[in-house]
Amino acid sequence: MAARAVVDLHCHTSASFDSLSDPVAVARTAAERGITHLAITDHDRIDGALRARDAATPGLTVIVGSEVRTQEGDLIALFLEHPITAGLPASEAIAAIRAQGGLVGIPHPFDGWRGSLLRDEAALALVREVDWIEGWNARLVAPGGNQRAAELAIAHGVPSVAASDAHTLLEIGGAATIMSGDLSNAAGFHAALHGDITRITGRGALVARLITPIAKLINASRGNRRVAPGTLFRAG
Repeated sequence: MAARAVVDLHCHTSASFDSLSDPVAVARTAAERGITHLAITDHDRIDGALRARDAATPGLTVIVGSEVRTQEGDLIALFLEHPITAGLPASEAIAAIRAQGGLVGIPHPFDGWRGSLLRDEAALALVREVDWIEGWNARLVAPGGNQRAAELAIAHGVPSVAASDAHTLLEIGGAATIMSGDLSNAAGFHAALHGDITRITGRGALVARLITPIAKLINASRGNRRVAPGTLFRAG
């Protein structure tokens, strides 16, 4: 029988401009809450994910990813070796992710408060190019947004997953996806997405979302601002 995995496909650490969560603490917290595979997806950066992966938290596999800003909206990239240039056209960003052997997903597609890819009907053509859609994002506040995302995934035959989009330790694992198979590489992960999956649809605590503006101010004072469009992040 294939191993059962509890996966959070979308979370942030202090490498993001809007989070203060230490990457190693994020990994440890995920493991304590029963997450077996954690995709760390900082905004246009992978250094936080690499730090968490290198910490080798027992019982947890860290997947190096990024929430990639494109001209049309945000994408999630997994199994990255290098960051993706911020602000590319979405089709070019997808090609750059694929060139690394990575997988591509669409986060919070109908969230009017964030860089959501599918707010523009013209962007619907991109659905056929991705590996999953977040049918449940625990931070989404737009009424009916998660339901619309899940229905879109079904209509296009794209796997629908649940993710915490955690920006604080409070939120980690609040939403997750149960999958089976070998999730240690992109090919196995892709196969698992098309197997039997179960979504855990929790919601992030309101107080956690209220922390985000404070995190942005603190990070800005430390020189950690959002990666500018057209820029490829380089640590150090």
